[in-house]
Amino acid sequence: MLTSVLLLAALSTVLVDRRHHAFAAPGASGAGQTARSLKEIEHVVIFMQENRDLTVSSGKYFGTMAGTRNFADPNVQINEDGRPVLIQKVTPARQGVNTLAPWHLAHQGGAWAEGAQCATGGSNGYDYNQASLNHGKNDRWQYFGEPANWGYLKRSEIPVHFSVAEGWTVGDMYQQPTQTESCWLADLSTSQEAPRSQETAERILTTGKCQVIIMQSKSICMCTANKVVGCPLPNINCYPLNWQTCYELYEDLGVSWQVYQDRNNFGDNPLAHFKKFRDAPPDSPLTKKGMSYPGLDKFYQDARAGNLPEVSFIVGPMELSEHPPWLPKDGAWLQQQVIDAVTQSPKYGKTVLLISYDESGGFGDHVTPYHATKGTPGEWMKDYLGVQGDIFVGPGWRLPFYVVSPFTRGGRVFTEHADHTSQILFVEEWLSSRGYSNVTLPSMVHWRREHMSNLVSMLDFENADTSVPNIPKAEVPSKNALGAWDGMAKCKARFGNPTAPWKTQPKTFPPKGLIEQGYKQVIGSLTEGRYLVFSAAQDKNEYLVSHKGGSKLGVISKSSTDAMRYAQPDTRFVIHYYNNGATDLETRLTQQDSPFLVSTPDKKRWIGPEGTLVESRDAAAPVDIAFDAGLKGGSRGYSMKYATGGDSGFITVSKGGVNIGKAPAQFRFNVLSVSYDE
Repeated sequence: MLTSVLLLAALSTVLVDRRHHAFAAPGASGAGQTARSLKEIEHVVIFMQENRDLTVSSGKYFGTMAGTRNFADPNVQINEDGRPVLIQKVTPARQGVNTLAPWHLAHQGGAWAEGAQCATGGSNGYDYNQASLNHGKNDRWQYFGEPANWGYLKRSEIPVHFSVAEGWTVGDMYQQPTQTESCWLADLSTSQEAPRSQETAERILTTGKCQVIIMQSKSICMCTANKVVGCPLPNINCYPLNWQTCYELYEDLGVSWQVYQDRNNFGDNPLAHFKKFRDAPPDSPLTKKGMSYPGLDKFYQDARAGNLPEVSFIVGPMELSEHPPWLPKDGAWLQQQVIDAVTQSPKYGKTVLLISYDESGGFGDHVTPYHATKGTPGEWMKDYLGVQGDIFVGPGWRLPFYVVSPFTRGGRVFTEHADHTSQILFVEEWLSSRGYSNVTLPSMVHWRREHMSNLVSMLDFENADTSVPNIPKAEVPSKNALGAWDGMAKCKARFGNPTAPWKTQPKTFPPKGLIEQGYKQVIGSLTEGRYLVFSAAQDKNEYLVSHKGGSKLGVISKSSTDAMRYAQPDTRFVIHYYNNGATDLETRLTQQDSPFLVSTPDKKRWIGPEGTLVESRDAAAPVDIAFDAGLKGGSRGYSMKYATGGDSGFITVSKGGVNIGKAPAQFRFNVLSVSYDE
């Protein structure tokens, strides 16, 4: 078991409003004064739910959401057999069918809109996940799994999740750890160091529900849910844990913190698995702040009164955790309670709420995990079961993730590589900006510190907005006569797992009309997986880079009030990792930084030197596309520059067209991720 997420988009002009702009009649918040910089933020709230994934299955919440790395992925991995990862091999065949495309868990209609809520995706164990991953091919989810692990939900089943994600900012490249139990313990799964790696001081970094960081003098791996004192194998699954957590560091620094939990916490407070917390005296700060049960009602009271500590961690009750088969809609109600308490606080203007899920819960993901190159200290290990050989143990499949704050309003998509480590890095950056010293956790695996986002780019202080989007009112979870939540029990008593549409699958995937139409503003360093529009605003017009001209890039002028201005096919581009021309699978999964090659959606034309359009990838020119968060006085947005062009190689646009040369002062592109059927 491990932790969860939230969120809403539609068609034509109305669709534009729902997908990118605020919702009609946004509500007021408790706001108070609003922070103008990172150091003025006073409260960080961390709320982690259970076992849901980003795109495919019932855990896969946002596979149909416009403007994200959804099912319409232009960079979908295609394996040596010519099959895209979205289309999974089925072994043995089912009903004479040997492939399975993502399928809607409520496709049977009628009452199955309710039955899909308690669908389960099968095992999320270490052995199953590694077998499904198949050394990066990511093609064996149906060799061992329940067909529902390749199913998905739509907006109609999870409207609150959609609306929260789109009302604020959603991250579509946020990864779980590959080792799910190390996921659980912090909700310990997320990052951990590999045993048998070469680093002198082998470390495990685990974060999750409690953002726990681990350090050991020798390598240890928490790979499965062992809760028996001792080590079943040398340095494997040892219990209890005895390294320092980040909350001990916060205590040493004088940072105020509190774990808010009820007694029915699903065992999801990872601090309970650490020897130092288990042995702490009843009156010690570790016990009072980390092991007591103040309850979620206490969190709501403290938030609304403006009395939260600097760092709050919320552990929800089992029945509202969204862990399959518990219901997403019940978790949506809990998320809404948390969000309402935070946004109604007089300190909302100085608060950041991070909402995530601990791991994917056995549900698959078509995006193979970005990870470190083989042999990277702390990131690779020998499979302790002796089956898979060398395996990477860092970031894994994507999870739902969104950030609620005045600085993340507006329906944006954050595209940087991130994982549970990122929440710790964010707290480090924030505490450092507030004058704390020695905030860096030495136990963090170096590769993750260097390659996972610290999330700071998500925050736009210049355009802070304390209004609250119009979130649909979540249904109150069902309770029995004794006052216990019983939504899952009722669902399971009525429904089994949904049946896959083996013989009625679409001939092509995704079929037309499945993906919601619209766009989102992109923020953060770019990654593959979206159709992009590059726009620059001047006066009341926007100039969009276009490939309509044939042999050279051009511009199309659109009114900034035109709701469909980003729907033009000849303004869409796709980026590809350059990597000095290397296209092998290992390189593509481990080297994902700028510069990029940029193509048209059909890959028939590529951006070449001096703004030309060329007909082959080999003739394309690599382009650096860099995001400036505007935190150091610059303009917020993107620059585009030929990787070998120096200061004279910038790509800019004006009324006259595309220009190559020195960039005008403060010139920035706005990048949109668009989802439109042709």
